[in-house]
Amino acid sequence: MQTIVIAVGSTLRPKLDAVREAMAALSLSLIGNAQFEIAAVEVPSGVRHTPLSREEIMAGARQRAEALVRIAREKNEPWTYFVGLEGGLDVVHERGVRWVFLESWAYVADRLGRASFGRSGGIVLPEPLVKRVVDEGIELAEAIDAFAGGNGIRDAQGAWGVLTRDLITRQDAVRLAVISAFAAFCNAKPPVDNLRI
Repeated sequence: MQTIVIAVGSTLRPKLDAVREAMAALSLSLIGNAQFEIAAVEVPSGVRHTPLSREEIMAGARQRAEALVRIAREKNEPWTYFVGLEGGLDVVHERGVRWVFLESWAYVADRLGRASFGRSGGIVLPEPLVKRVVDEGIELAEAIDAFAGGNGIRDAQGAWGVLTRDLITRQDAVRLAVISAFAAFCNAKPPVDNLRI
C-alpha cells in the first residue's frame, strides 16, 4: 500500500493531532486507498509571536510551508504535502469599534506547486486579553495563562478552549483550517503558487 507523507511545520501536539484528524477525515477523497504519515518539523514562521493581522497570520502559515518545501528539496525528503499552520489575531475596525478575532490558518502545498489557504473561523477576544496582547505586546500564550489562571494552556485546549469553555479547542480550530485548505485539492485544481519541488 502506498504511503503519503504530510510534512507539518510544527512539533506541537495539538497541531499535529489536528492534522491527523483532518487527514483521517479527508483520506478517501484525497489519497484514496493510500496510508498517510505525518512528518513533524519545527520551522520558523517569519512573523511575530502573536500575529496581529489576517495578512500576517496567512504569511506565517505560508512561510512555514515554504520552509518545508526548501527542506524537502535540500534533503530529498519524500513528502507529498506541506502544511504550514499559524494562529493569531485579526484586528478589525467596524463603525469605530475595534474587534479582535482569534483565528487559525493553514497553508497547504503539494509537490506539483499547487497550494491553498484555509481558516478556522474566528472568535472575539475579551477586552482584558486585547489590552495585554494587542496594546502591551504580551504573547497570547502568556496572556491566556494569566487570564484563565492556568499554565501551558497553549499546549492543551488553547485560547480557543478557554474562550469557548471547551466547545471549540485549539485542535478543533486547526483541524477546520486544515480541512478548509485541503478542500481545494479535493474539489478542483487549486491555484498554482510556484512551490514546485
